[in-house]
Amino acid sequence: MGFLRRRARSAEAEPDDVAALSADDADLADGEDDDAAPARERGPWDVEEVPDRGDRIDVGALWLPRREGMQLRMEVDKTSRAVTAAALAIHGSTLQLQVFAAPRSEGIWDEIRGEIAESVTRQGGTVDDLPGPFGRELLARLPVRTAEGRTGHRPVRFLGFDGPRWFLRGVISGRAAVDPEKARELEAVFGDVVVVRGNRPHVPRDLLPLTLPGQARPEAAAGAPAAADAFDPLRRGPEITEVH
Repeated sequence: MGFLRRRARSAEAEPDDVAALSADDADLADGEDDDAAPARERGPWDVEEVPDRGDRIDVGALWLPRREGMQLRMEVDKTSRAVTAAALAIHGSTLQLQVFAAPRSEGIWDEIRGEIAESVTRQGGTVDDLPGPFGRELLARLPVRTAEGRTGHRPVRFLGFDGPRWFLRGVISGRAAVDPEKARELEAVFGDVVVVRGNRPHVPRDLLPLTLPGQARPEAAAGAPAAADAFDPLRRGPEITEVH
């Protein structure tokens, strides 16, 4: 599923970092920030809001909160060997995280939700667009093949959050996808993630580079591997698992 497939590089797909100040930036530079948004009570956070990593796990563009009994699985693209996602498993449910570059001036979650819904429906699944703790989200029922050879459906929740020049996507699977009580712990994890966007130019929807825990940040990487655009929640890639 190309849920974040890259578009043709038209004017709206230009790199979101530009040398000149926009009109909004100029206002801020002049100190005209009277309409600044109030401090939020929950994340996901930008590193400018939470500059101290504390006990979070550093995996490059994401700082991940620790939870007792949590398993961290880093998903790696077979061809490029690039790390494409982080998946946190707690009490039988999983939260998969990916973070993407986004335009400076607007969010992309509204548009992406429509693309996900269209893709799920095209594959024979169903999807509902519902309000959630982080805004609008999708509850999808993805078609899967059972052990008996029949077609079944697996429920997953798609969460999205538009940050400053980044977009964080979470996919909850397992019991937490349909049980609100089970979901609270993974929702709290999603809301405690810190995104380290960096200043490197990226085309909107480029996957921001992730690393294995303890691995040096990939300073030379300029963008995402093409395989990241074909993310499919029905198929897992090679995995490296750590227990925290």
